[in-house]
Amino acid sequence: MSQRRTVPVPEGLDGLRLDAALSRLFGISRSAAVEILEQGGVTVDGRVRGKGDRVLAGATLDVDLPSPDTTPGPPPEVVAGLRVLHEDEHVIVVDKPVGVAAHPSPGWEGPTVIGGLSAAGHRVSTSGAEERQGIVHRLDVGTSGVMVVAKSEHAYTVLKDAFRQRTVDKRYHALVQGHPDPSSGTIDAPIDRHPTSAYKFAVVAGGRDSVTHYETIEAFRHATLLDVHLETGRTHQIRVHMAAVRHPCVGDVTYGADPTLSKRFKLERQWLHAVRLGFSHPADGAWVEFQSPYAADLQQALDLVAAGS
Repeated sequence: MSQRRTVPVPEGLDGLRLDAALSRLFGISRSAAVEILEQGGVTVDGRVRGKGDRVLAGATLDVDLPSPDTTPGPPPEVVAGLRVLHEDEHVIVVDKPVGVAAHPSPGWEGPTVIGGLSAAGHRVSTSGAEERQGIVHRLDVGTSGVMVVAKSEHAYTVLKDAFRQRTVDKRYHALVQGHPDPSSGTIDAPIDRHPTSAYKFAVVAGGRDSVTHYETIEAFRHATLLDVHLETGRTHQIRVHMAAVRHPCVGDVTYGADPTLSKRFKLERQWLHAVRLGFSHPADGAWVEFQSPYAADLQQALDLVAAGS
């Protein structure tokens, strides 16, 4: 037996292969997604597509999913790859893997940070909207790295204010196409919804102020590894700003990256990782910092870039 599901492709999956998008959207294995595709159980905007075809945000997926097993099973498992870097009575700091959303949202049925923490028995703050309680900032589904979640109500209030006041140090590493000139600098350009795509953002006159600082770590033949410091925290900010200066993140086909480079470096998402997060601890104001190593797919791609592939 199967159940028919009709869902839009959320923005976080824009540009992914269809099999990968199905895996992340419905929380199934890649092999299970391929099996459904091979059985003709998927259409995109009414048309049959291959497993390697890229999906676009907003497209309609019609999927025949196997009916859920009603036999009682084990309790939910921790989201694969979601690591706890630090926990105390006020905050929990995690290393978020790619393919995991911060919290539930319309059209997303894949794993979430909140769901993973809950399944593992971690308590989080009850402040905030019901579906995002404890969430004080987010990383895109396709971006990995360090995140902090509030556990106490006091921590939620303090951290939300810190993000608003821009006192949190958010550091990312981004592998971008080409070689930015100057090699270090600031991009100060307003960002708002894309004028023609509801699921993208763009530099738009009159948009929200957005400031990105970057420094070159190392330049390679085809790309440059940057250290990026966000002064503001707009959705897709790094991706939008780097695309605006014609140096999109490698693998970020949504924002104009060369798909041939994505294939060459074996990337199925943008090369962007939240490497460090620093903030004043809500309990005593002491400055704390947490770091996340590169995810395996990013390290593999970087090695290929460094080898001059």
